Amino acid sequence: MGGQACVLYGAAEFSRDADLALLASPENLERLRAALDELQAECIAVPPLEQRYLDMGLAVHFRCRHPDALNVRLDVMSKMRGVADFESLWQRRTTLTMGDQTIEVMSLPDLVSAKKTQRDKDWPMITRLVEANYFANVASPTPEQVAFWLQELRTPRLLVEVAARFPDECQRVVTSRPLLSHALSGDESELTTGLHEEERLEREADREYWKPLRAELERLRRERRS
Repeated sequence: MGGQACVLYGAAEFSRDADLALLASPENLERLRAALDELQAECIAVPPLEQRYLDMGLAVHFRCRHPDALNVRLDVMSKMRGVADFESLWQRRTTLTMGDQTIEVMSLPDLVSAKKTQRDKDWPMITRLVEANYFANVASPTPEQVAFWLQELRTPRLLVEVAARFPDECQRVVTSRPLLSHALSGDESELTTGLHEEERLEREADREYWKPLRAELERLRRERRS
């Protein structure tokens, strides 16, 4: 659900980390602990691997010491702001086969939602992810792809292009994404302003979401030091 997923969707990003979305059940946590033991992974920060912290929306961080995965960092989460519950994510997942391995990747729309954070690096990645999907499918898109582009494209020129090609679909989405009215009129300047405001609001929502979680992390750090 992180940088490795972005690579698989064609938006190249170098990453030595692997971010995992996990179903946080007692049985599944035991399976995760067994896998972490095999990777010789150690928890490198607070919180510890406990279901209550995953249920709160905190990430648990590990560093692998096995020679085949030396220093690879694993970040595990089960709950994210603006993203559906795990059961829904699992139903919508993308299954990829690489050699003899099967990899379950968060669906592209869900991955884009997960990337709407306060971090500077995530917003260019959203742009690359959606653009990669657009250019790969622009010749003969499905209705679902058109709806996804209208909801998530962050490139004014491409939004104008999609709106001109699919005006009826764009008109239906305007109520949920008002800046598309500027795509329909072809006003790239106003679109750019609207996209900046959209990003600002998402960043602010993410900061507010993380305030109590950061307070909990600080409490855990103080507890560990004492």
